[in-house]
Amino acid sequence: MIYQSFAELYDELFDPAMYDQWLDFVAQRVSPADGELLDLACGSGRLGVLLAQRGYQVSGLDLSEEMLALAAKHAQEADVTMPLMAGDMLDLTMIGEYQTVTCFADSFCYLPDLDAVTAAFRQVHDHLTVGGKFLFDVITPHQTDDVYPGYMYNYVDDTRAFIWTSYGIEDEEHAAEHDLTFFTQNEETGDYHKVTELHHERTYVLPDYQAALKAAGLTVQRVSADFGNAEVAADTTRWFFEVTREA
Repeated sequence: MIYQSFAELYDELFDPAMYDQWLDFVAQRVSPADGELLDLACGSGRLGVLLAQRGYQVSGLDLSEEMLALAAKHAQEADVTMPLMAGDMLDLTMIGEYQTVTCFADSFCYLPDLDAVTAAFRQVHDHLTVGGKFLFDVITPHQTDDVYPGYMYNYVDDTRAFIWTSYGIEDEEHAAEHDLTFFTQNEETGDYHKVTELHHERTYVLPDYQAALKAAGLTVQRVSADFGNAEVAADTTRWFFEVTREA
């Protein structure tokens, strides 16, 4: 391969420790014996593979065909069964019901507004069995308003460089943009190739999420910090939700 795609580069540089923490968060709340699990916005399938290795009956759904191709590759390499589906979390009519639905890496924060978030929650409700659990996370307004503005992360090795710069958005509440740039070396010529993406995230205050979940017919059991290991505080950067469908 001369050049790697953005998805491949992002997948390789994502902190693997977070997948282990998400795995622990799920494993402490649902058992492989509880039934089928859907990993919504599964991305490259790293978490799904870990769940499958623990014995969960896990399927993955993502909007990106490129990410699903990576997920299929990782599942094959790990020798696990993980059905994968291309789909939009705003329209899950093509899928069945699941005992557990997970959605991590603040995927709901990439939706355009709170109405879209509420619509996604309704889709989860409609495809979650009665008594089933919905586990997800989102970044907090503290993260978008205080941490991200001016944030920068740089990574360099022998053949590539990664520059991540984040900005606050003045005219949009609790929103941020991430300018992600990779420079990868051509294996044949030694020249460098630039790959860029601009990511937009928006979050909301906690009562807005709670109201959206209630409007979708879902019941919040707990909201926590630090992958469920701490209570919410003013400086919490990511909320973890434990939600059920009661009827």
